[in-house]
Amino acid sequence: MSTNNEIKIKKLLDLHVPGTVILASWLEEKGFSHDLQHRYLKSGWLESIGVGAFKRPNENLSWQGAIFSLQKQGKQSLHAGGLTALSFLGYSHYIRTGHETVYVFSGLKTMLPSWFKKYHWKESVKHIRTSFIPAYLGLQENTETQFQITISTAERAILECLYLSPDKMDLMEVYQIFSGMVNLRPDLIQKLLEECNSIKVKRLFLFMLKKSNHQWRNFLSIDHVNLGTGDRSIVKNGMYDSEYRITVPKELAQL
Repeated sequence: MSTNNEIKIKKLLDLHVPGTVILASWLEEKGFSHDLQHRYLKSGWLESIGVGAFKRPNENLSWQGAIFSLQKQGKQSLHAGGLTALSFLGYSHYIRTGHETVYVFSGLKTMLPSWFKKYHWKESVKHIRTSFIPAYLGLQENTETQFQITISTAERAILECLYLSPDKMDLMEVYQIFSGMVNLRPDLIQKLLEECNSIKVKRLFLFMLKKSNHQWRNFLSIDHVNLGTGDRSIVKNGMYDSEYRITVPKELAQL
């Protein structure tokens, strides 16, 4: 092996975060040509996991390691949100057992690469493409796990749960989580509600806030939040709330 190749391999090992995906596009940016990548693949230094993506031999991949690479190497605007973010943030004791779905949120134009969608992750990964909240608002770096990935703050994550309700999430479960969120930041909630373009989400949030009566409710300016006009039927055969003009599950309305 030439000295130049040894230097290149050392550089690759120095750059690589164990357990993460190595994107071919990122390697090219770092000076590893397509031909050199092919040689590393042929010699066993890299293993292909699909078009445009590699892993190191004997390393186990997780969805977190893949998202890390898409965020840091691929510069993709996506994040772990909803229940997934809330689990990272310490709300797992409010979440029913058996949830093995990972929720990855992004803007409408973001597509997950084919290698990500075809790879057999331990958990089921759902990609939610939406613009109901601006991509820049209510995100943070998660430093509590092996990989520092971007996730939703608790304030954004609960709105994402409401966005997925009732089709993909049970509203009673969302309320159980919501009722335990005693330390949310009203200034961030205010910004999120004002920027949110989903009337359903905003009305459900304020309905649950009325039910839970968190103290931080007193620091919100609801007059600045656009709640739209007309009625919204969230579920069939539910109960109507006249204040927020929504029909919600009877068991939730009767709490």
